Amino acid sequence: MTEAAGIKPYTIVIKLGTSSLVDEKTREPRLAIMSLIVETVVKLRRLGHNVVIVSSGSIGVGLHILGMDKRPKHLSEVQAIAAIGQGKLIGRWDSLFAHFGQSIAQILLTRNDISDWSQYRNAQNTVSELLKMGVVPIINENDTLSVTEIKFGDNDTLSAIVSGMVHADYLFLLTDVDCLYTANPRTDPEAKPILVVPDLSKGLPGVDTSAGSGSDVGTGGMQTKLIAAELATNAGVHTIIMKSDTPSNIYRIVKYIQALDGTDSEVSKFNDDLMALQKEELAKLKRMGVPLHTKFLANNISNHLRNKEFWILHGLITKGSVIIDQGAFKALTRKNKAGLLPAGIIDVEGNFHEMECVDLKVGKRLPNGEVDPESSFEIVGRARCNYTSTEISKIKGLQSDEIEEILGYMDTEYIAQRENLAFPPH
Repeated sequence: MTEAAGIKPYTIVIKLGTSSLVDEKTREPRLAIMSLIVETVVKLRRLGHNVVIVSSGSIGVGLHILGMDKRPKHLSEVQAIAAIGQGKLIGRWDSLFAHFGQSIAQILLTRNDISDWSQYRNAQNTVSELLKMGVVPIINENDTLSVTEIKFGDNDTLSAIVSGMVHADYLFLLTDVDCLYTANPRTDPEAKPILVVPDLSKGLPGVDTSAGSGSDVGTGGMQTKLIAAELATNAGVHTIIMKSDTPSNIYRIVKYIQALDGTDSEVSKFNDDLMALQKEELAKLKRMGVPLHTKFLANNISNHLRNKEFWILHGLITKGSVIIDQGAFKALTRKNKAGLLPAGIIDVEGNFHEMECVDLKVGKRLPNGEVDPESSFEIVGRARCNYTSTEISKIKGLQSDEIEEILGYMDTEYIAQRENLAFPPH
């Protein structure tokens, strides 16, 4: 697909929840919504944009096929239902896209599929090649195999990880409210829309995030979307929350974004006056006839997570924790950061093998060298360790030249190398 004249092409990820694709009460397919999504994606493709869909719905579709009213509790039953529904769901997508001559591809993932750096890169390269071929990848969690230990948790999180993986420009999270509000608009007539969030890391004081709490057939809610927005914006992806029943608005919002491309820096003139910013944005939307939506701006480019850091923070499952002192934390987070040495470690939590991922926590060291049990253990980052939890427990607090004397061997002086350490932007 060639770039339209004068139009900057984007890579766009669209996340669709089960309730967007399956009627909550009847479990019947919402083919009208799916058709509108397909039309919208095709229109975006014709403008030169790359589009990835993250689609829930396999379990909801399976429940309808089997005539079941409720999602069962046993994992094996849920996985069997997902296996039945997944084929039918991708078949619907394929049939609808075929009317426009648009090819699609299915990718099913669990965290195990990206638990190794080379596997993560392989998944990244596969999606990249599909986009180069003009294909629309449709990604879902592999609910037929996924168990709690390897689940992403919900497709909001999966869509954020996919957005970071493909270096998307925009992530659209479709939900049952048109935007984020200061309170639940269904119950509070004074609720005001939050249309632009310049920096989600500063929080949303005075905003009730309970609106849009998910459905009986899905797992998402506003809280999961805020978590996804934080993950995506940390990776440099602008994130948009919008109402799912009018997916054609995605096209209108993208056109609006293009018209204002490069003007997001103007939000700085409002400093910390969040509500003044909302009034300005609302006036702009009304003037240009654009529907309500919330846009979370990506972090400043200097704070974007690098590819491998993003994978360590969000692609892996932690198996335990390493508690470090303040001195080690400063050394690990300075501009020319160091590797993690045993001298900076004051305790270990959990059991893990070498090269497994652990949380990094900061604690206070007592005069005897042990961790102060009264200190708060804040999670500050993650690491892939060169030694097991048992080995680290034996050499914590020691100098690197003492490792071989204690363990009888020394593979490396570092508990974790610089390239295997990751910290969220701050």
